[in-house]
Amino acid sequence: MARLGKLKPLVPTAEFRTCPPPTDIRTGRAIRQQDPFYGSTAWQDLRKAVVAERGRQCEDCGAQPGRVYVDHVVELKDGGAPLDRSNLRVLCPSCHTTKTGRVRGERLRS
Repeated sequence: MARLGKLKPLVPTAEFRTCPPPTDIRTGRAIRQQDPFYGSTAWQDLRKAVVAERGRQCEDCGAQPGRVYVDHVVELKDGGAPLDRSNLRVLCPSCHTTKTGRVRGERLRS
């Protein structure tokens, strides 16, 4: 009886294994990991100081929501200065979402 040569697998093997990104069980959407910078003491202290100086009023629409965002005018991914007060604005959730979506859309188109 003839010897068989080495058989190649019918299904290619994976080079590596990955697990899917964590998802929100309510929405099924992937949970993005937060930039570690936003957990730093320097950012937290600056954020509190900016809110104390400028108040809890949106600098775009003038609303006074319960929650405000201290937003980078020029995003960090676009080369904005992370701890420069002149690169920060206090925004309500609605204005923050609108501005962030617009900037990210512009980044994708360029």
